[in-house]
Amino acid sequence: MAGQENAETGLNRPPADASGLAAALEAIRAGAYAVDVQGRIVAVNSHAERLLERPAGDLVGQDAHDLLHRGPQGQSLPVTQCGMRPAFHAGLPAHGRGDHFARSDGSLLPVAWSLTPYALSGRETGALVVFHTEHATDPQAHPGQAAEPLGELQRLALLAETTTRLTSTLDVDEALRRLVALVLPRLADWAVIDLITERDEVWRTAVVQADHDRLVHHEDLQGPMPPVPEKSPMPLSRALRGVASTLAGPETYQRAPDSGIAVEQRRLFDATGIHSAAIAPIRSTREVLGALTLGRARQPGNFTTADLTLLEDIARRTGLALDNARLYQRQRKVAETMQNHLLPQMPHVPGLTMTVRYLPAPDASQVGGDWYDAFTLFDGATALVIGDVVGHDLEAAAGMAQLRNMLRAYAWGHHEPPSQIIGRLDEAIMPITDVTMATLIFARIARTDAGHWQLTWTNAGHPPPLLVTRDGLAHYLTDGHGLLLGTGVSTSRRDATVVLPPGCTLLLYTDGLIEAPGRTLDDGLRQLRQHAAALAHRPLPSYTDQLLHRVRPPGHDDVALLALQTPMEPGL
Repeated sequence: MAGQENAETGLNRPPADASGLAAALEAIRAGAYAVDVQGRIVAVNSHAERLLERPAGDLVGQDAHDLLHRGPQGQSLPVTQCGMRPAFHAGLPAHGRGDHFARSDGSLLPVAWSLTPYALSGRETGALVVFHTEHATDPQAHPGQAAEPLGELQRLALLAETTTRLTSTLDVDEALRRLVALVLPRLADWAVIDLITERDEVWRTAVVQADHDRLVHHEDLQGPMPPVPEKSPMPLSRALRGVASTLAGPETYQRAPDSGIAVEQRRLFDATGIHSAAIAPIRSTREVLGALTLGRARQPGNFTTADLTLLEDIARRTGLALDNARLYQRQRKVAETMQNHLLPQMPHVPGLTMTVRYLPAPDASQVGGDWYDAFTLFDGATALVIGDVVGHDLEAAAGMAQLRNMLRAYAWGHHEPPSQIIGRLDEAIMPITDVTMATLIFARIARTDAGHWQLTWTNAGHPPPLLVTRDGLAHYLTDGHGLLLGTGVSTSRRDATVVLPPGCTLLLYTDGLIEAPGRTLDDGLRQLRQHAAALAHRPLPSYTDQLLHRVRPPGHDDVALLALQTPMEPGL
């Protein structure tokens, strides 16, 4: 169940998972720190702590420029003289040397640095700074520390960017897109990714060319590949077995092919014009996931064995990111299957049209505490339920299942109005279930002697039902409202009753349809009522789909929706 969020949600909020970012920075073999869009340090690695002689606690949260950047004599450096500032504000990569950072004791650390932008939440961009010591022009400033070449610093910056960008997504396809964008055209003008599926089949997932400022996908060269030969000495076969990274060229595959993979590799070299390639296994901690091939066709120069170290580091980081993404997607699939079994099929009620929708939050685990239910009661009436258990995970889904089953049992076994049924359920939540808090609406709908449909309900802290007439008049049913479940407060609950007009639409929904950061609850309710009224003439399936498309906030929360329409003529 989504709670209200402060409208000023952008203030004092860390831009990323700081602990995860700090862990990612540890893979960089140089000093590294990340700053948010305002230039405040959000994460550092242990190399930076040692070089700056400052613990992470003295760095994180501070303005990096004010704290660290100094002139050659130790004076504070105006922002107009800072080499990093223009690139930082423009969101562009940059490099520099001959600059100075301040240590905790006021001494100066001569540094060469590399700045790389990285994406935060929304459209904001932070920066990753990688730095190392270099010879100072002042002979008394830390003599004997050898400077690494700038090329090495750029390699470290690329690895740092690879780590931060690939570990910040749990979508396999997005991770591969980011990988390709990182290596092309910086290292090569062709990138080829072969992945091993969970059924041990090889799939050429990406063949991408850097054509000037465009990345061109060659789908005609992608697709299923022959099986990996067990003993082939050819470079791609060895990489797919996790044996080693290797250099290759067109001449490598001119000999008689020893496998179907060798045939496909010859076709790749012929079609792309690659004159030099470097191939590395993509490994996770548990298995080989595939292979990454970088190729140069238009770019001059051949890959060397020195390039393999960088490629292996990139492939290793890719493997960890892909493994995490695959595990996450596997969890999503299991959760989705569980959710589909938990959410019931709607009963057929003569004279009523009913439809339901459940949309999980795109960034959640594909399962949560939102649910709907409808079932026949002992006297022939139909029970309608919409509910929301606190949480967006498997624990919330399990609590939802407990609550739903108890509610069904109470509703069937006790011939009481909805308010008393929910009173019983509330009393049982704390001692019997794992649910902390929940909201729900429990209603019964039945035909009157005159042939109309009558709705009786009670509301336990849930957003009110919305009633829309055929003529487009819409209003919320705010009666029958009481406390949410699980508070431990003993309270009397009320029932409310309304006779539904012919041809009307009744909407029961969860708060994910009306709540979003930066938008008030009143705004969400107003928007829902406006669009629900405008769609009044639509058939129910089209009505619900269009309503969700127009109203649902993107990527925020789960949404469960139960909608029903009464017939145009009473008694039908």
